[in-house]
Amino acid sequence: MAVDRVPVLKRCRSLGLDPIYLGIDKKSNRELKRANRKVSEYGLQLREKQKAKFIYGVLEKPFRNYYKKACRMSGQSGENLMILLECRLDNVLFRLGFGRTRKETRQIVDHKHVLVNGKCVNIPSYQVKPGDVIEIKEKYKSCQRYKDVLEVTAGRMVPAWLEADQENLRATVKEYPTRDEIDVPVNEVLIVELYSK
Repeated sequence: MAVDRVPVLKRCRSLGLDPIYLGIDKKSNRELKRANRKVSEYGLQLREKQKAKFIYGVLEKPFRNYYKKACRMSGQSGENLMILLECRLDNVLFRLGFGRTRKETRQIVDHKHVLVNGKCVNIPSYQVKPGDVIEIKEKYKSCQRYKDVLEVTAGRMVPAWLEADQENLRATVKEYPTRDEIDVPVNEVLIVELYSK
């Protein structure tokens, strides 16, 4: 399986991204030395795509599949793409504060700690739907790991489209998110332009 092993802060610097969007509260002291050359239109579009892929931890082929699926849905392709990425199970757990970063929530899902509607799901890209009940398995709820995580993520705002019960490590998806509720600094219009060439 392909794994992105680029240092996170280095990648954030190159994409001009604040690490806080990844759940990392470190700052890099280094400044990116960039020549003052003009970035082409293609370069801007490519950077936006790389930003979205990096934030959500999606590789090229699945990302392209998300784009094709977004085009088949009704409405604007760019907004649909962002909603599909936001409704991934690993991202939803991150939004709920059950993990410090999306990589950590992906690992939680991989290790079969998560139940969706009472069934064990170990696929990080699983698409949640309105009405889905997501919870951590009963035997893991008392783990010190989750107590530590909830302590760290206590200040994180849970989006309005999710209803969380932090004490019982349980949540309900109320509705699909709107683009305004997705606080990711990505211009999806440029991604659509890139793929529609």
